[in-house]
Amino acid sequence: MSDRTAAPATATTSGMRSFYAVLLNTLIANVTTSYLWFALTFWAYLETKSVLATSIVGGSYMLLVAVFGIVFGALVDHMKKKAVMMLSSMITLSTYLLAGALFLAFPEATLVDWGGPWFWAFAGVILIGGVVENLRNIALSTTVTLLVPAGRRDRANGLVGTVQGVAFMVTSVFSGLSVGLLGMGPTVMIAIVATAVASVHLLFVSIPEKGIARDPDAPARRFTMRGVIPAIRSVPGLMPLILFTTLNNLVGGVFMALMDPYGLTLFSVEIWGVVLGVTSIGFIIGGALVAKFGLGANPVRTLLLVNVGVSALGLVFAIREWWWLYALGMLLFMALMPIAEAAEQTIIQRVVPFETQGRVFGFAASIESAASPVSAFLIGPLAQFWLIPYMNTDVGRQTWGWLLGEGEARGMALVFVAASLVMLVLVAAAFLSPPYRRLSLAYASTPAPAPSSTGAVTA
Repeated sequence: MSDRTAAPATATTSGMRSFYAVLLNTLIANVTTSYLWFALTFWAYLETKSVLATSIVGGSYMLLVAVFGIVFGALVDHMKKKAVMMLSSMITLSTYLLAGALFLAFPEATLVDWGGPWFWAFAGVILIGGVVENLRNIALSTTVTLLVPAGRRDRANGLVGTVQGVAFMVTSVFSGLSVGLLGMGPTVMIAIVATAVASVHLLFVSIPEKGIARDPDAPARRFTMRGVIPAIRSVPGLMPLILFTTLNNLVGGVFMALMDPYGLTLFSVEIWGVVLGVTSIGFIIGGALVAKFGLGANPVRTLLLVNVGVSALGLVFAIREWWWLYALGMLLFMALMPIAEAAEQTIIQRVVPFETQGRVFGFAASIESAASPVSAFLIGPLAQFWLIPYMNTDVGRQTWGWLLGEGEARGMALVFVAASLVMLVLVAAAFLSPPYRRLSLAYASTPAPAPSSTGAVTA
């Protein structure tokens, strides 16, 4: 690393107070977007009974995250962080207001016809509001660098994971109950009010930032995404790490497409929401473990070990149609997710200069997210039209019954097992690869930034 400026020196007691305030506001915003997003997924599957419809909705979300990730990252690097978060809140509020207007303008029977345009218009505006939330999340990752001392950033990233877990737990319960008991219309109205509350609260949150950290290689006063590739390539093994996560997300798209439909074959929508709420305690457990103990001396190794655990869970949590096995697997799966996320964030915050971190986080989000919609779009039709019908035939049951048992969701279970085996092979290859060793060495050899007398954190 060079000795150029990496971040303003707000990593003080006041900086930590600001970080906690930002974290609270993020909790409010995440609860809101997750609440409506979960509700849309539940509502779409229950009304259409189509795995294909839910996989298209989920895949479209990840596709838009991929398309806009780099742009979001550039915005974060070229604007003050509070301004970025406020922009995200305003766009999300606008899209939710539009969704409410669509629900009032058309009969619900028209909106649930997923073969017609108005279902996709309604789902699309809600989806856009959720996608824009990623602009706030990229800004939050750089805010950790801005406000938190270097030695505490892994634990701060753990707190971020804990907050996301709390949001997931609360919203998964209320989304299921809201759709089941109130319906989609009142659910949208609640989301509008909650988004407005989050926006007003953000006005009173202070993020001390003396100025915008400029990339010396970028043209002055020009919005540019220049510098992201050189910043990544300057760190040995960082690009392979991003590509590895991309391949993992290709497999993860399978889970994204089928996890809710599988759960809804075991539980009613109200109970499934409660199950998601209870199992999402895993997010809190995983984030709390990172906040308490950190990630160890080598977060790269920790990241790969977490993926070994995810692969093992995927092989067994749907191997029988037992509700408790699936729920336990979901709990453990969610406990591993914030550890993986904190590991990647901590690596980037350590080895990438602050003035280009937004673009690097955005680039990583784009590339990693691009894989999920590919697998989601593929697995939806594959499961709907081939695997699920195949596993309901005598041939399918005789061929795979010894492994997967019996039940109406054995086709989806077969997909989980196959995807997990692919992930396990990828992780094993990564452990044996030279880029793993190079990135581990780069992280270990990069000195932690320390406050300087000039009011900057230097590396």
